[in-house]
Amino acid sequence: MPYNIKEMVNKKSRFVSGHRMCAGCGAPPAIRTILRALKDEDNAVISNATGCLEVSSFLYPYTAWKNVSYIHTAFECAAATLSGAQTAYTKFKKDGKIPNDKTTKFIAIGGDGGTLDIGLQSLSGAMERNHDITYVCYDNGAYMNTGTQRSSSTPHFADTTTSPAGKVSQGKSQPRKDLTQIMISHNLPYVAQTALFANQKDIYEKAQKAIYTEGPTFLSVFAPCPRGWGYPTEDLQLIEKLAVDTCFWPVYEVENGVYKITYKPIKKLPVEEFLKTQKRFKHLFKEENKHLIDELQKEIDAKWENLLLMEEITNKKENE
Repeated sequence: MPYNIKEMVNKKSRFVSGHRMCAGCGAPPAIRTILRALKDEDNAVISNATGCLEVSSFLYPYTAWKNVSYIHTAFECAAATLSGAQTAYTKFKKDGKIPNDKTTKFIAIGGDGGTLDIGLQSLSGAMERNHDITYVCYDNGAYMNTGTQRSSSTPHFADTTTSPAGKVSQGKSQPRKDLTQIMISHNLPYVAQTALFANQKDIYEKAQKAIYTEGPTFLSVFAPCPRGWGYPTEDLQLIEKLAVDTCFWPVYEVENGVYKITYKPIKKLPVEEFLKTQKRFKHLFKEENKHLIDELQKEIDAKWENLLLMEEITNKKENE
């Protein structure tokens, strides 16, 4: 159905106020918008890996999750836990133990540490086994819950507690892992990368597609962290907008192998516009380190050009 922001914000929320997430964090509004993509009449089972979102939203006996069946699971097995729940549900429904008049959707949620690193094996296995589930990764680029240690999603040259910027090193020495491309390689029916910028249209529509596409689907969501990145809480939307306008975080989808870039900036900004908003990159603006910004710019430009090429190639094949 067509996106309507008034209708969307008036839908009942499955993730409500009262959680302990930090002000200015990108995860809560992203997850709230994703769950609003559920039809009001549908049930949902949520498998949430340990991490910022879990420890801050479910402190027994208090919870910010409403009108869903919620499972807190370990870092490494959110996808495995959910695939087991989905398999049991399918069997019970087949045996007539669950009525057929209700639709239940299965959604796993994890941060980048619990998804790109610790949980990658169970995620890959669930996708390969073709479970009818949606996996959502809220990516804040480090292990924020335990002290801002680097993850494989931490950007190149970012300063973290385990990849510190100083005399010996200049932040993380490796480029970030691209999990969206890894999931595309699993030949899933729907994979998307999104961010909570502008009027929430992009993230809402992609969540709707992911949840209601049959089979395993994956959603990677940009989730800024004021504590780990070092920005004022009121700058959340600025950070989100700069990430997509610099193509640091391109927003696109791959549906049955066909690429579609859902936002192309009219004027692609240099990556330093994004970097200078955050303390984790402040060392890059020292005179002796400015060549590192140029290196990062080349990486981003190469990935953006490749994305444009993949969109052109796959759409050409689709239209032949």
